[in-house]
Amino acid sequence: MMHTFIPPHRFFAYLTWTEIQAMPDKENVVIIQPVASIEQHGPHLPLVVDACIGTAIIGRAMEKLEPEIPAYVLPTQCYGKANEHWHFPGTITLSAQTLMAVLTEVAESIYRAGFRKLVFLNSHGGQPEVLQIVARDLHQKYEDFLLFPVSVWRVPHQGQELMTPKERELGIHAGDGETSMLMYLLPETVRTDRLVCEYPSDLPQDSLLSLEGRISFAWTTRDLSQSGVLGDATAATPEKGKLLVESMADGWVRLIRDLYKFQQPQAWRKAPLSV
Repeated sequence: MMHTFIPPHRFFAYLTWTEIQAMPDKENVVIIQPVASIEQHGPHLPLVVDACIGTAIIGRAMEKLEPEIPAYVLPTQCYGKANEHWHFPGTITLSAQTLMAVLTEVAESIYRAGFRKLVFLNSHGGQPEVLQIVARDLHQKYEDFLLFPVSVWRVPHQGQELMTPKERELGIHAGDGETSMLMYLLPETVRTDRLVCEYPSDLPQDSLLSLEGRISFAWTTRDLSQSGVLGDATAATPEKGKLLVESMADGWVRLIRDLYKFQQPQAWRKAPLSV
């Protein structure tokens, strides 16, 4: 099944060119491009974690979305910029320049087909800035092209309630949240006899600097972890994973409704201010 977690009727690649040509109101149809990564996730999780989570959550959201809201999901871009993990075997990474070129050309293809709303749904923490640059540059080039670079985690969800304060602050990779979701989504791929709890070591204390805070520093995963894990996978449960997936899918339904109604502000069209 090429659509994996995506409902077949919401999978863009199952459409024909004549169906796309005849589609009404294409300016407001929401097209979603999941952007993920194939990278190490410790000794207990497969390389496909980010691609699985992003695709599964948007797929569940598409199942819940009202049928009258037109939205389609493109095939997941599985390879991303993951060079922070490349010391761990199995990680596959594109350069920032390559990823930018791929996403730009995909987006321009969508634009040529007549669509004007495109979401980059990102499920890998190493590349949000890349997607933001692509989105801004494309909107600057095509002023009627509305682009939304959004992390899969940024919608409202129950993660804050399910994780410990330490996990919320430092559990950024292969910890409780990701492991719980894989236990729910792809349980056969989780090596439950190899679960790891490892938090970043030697972080600056009493400092303005932090791992991913307002003032961060450049790092690779091996600077912070021997196992490749940044978090507590031993706390994970499939029940917690289901709650996360369902609540994040609900958050994405809310967001897609907003995207469907969204119109780009155009202050430049107004009469000039007197200065």
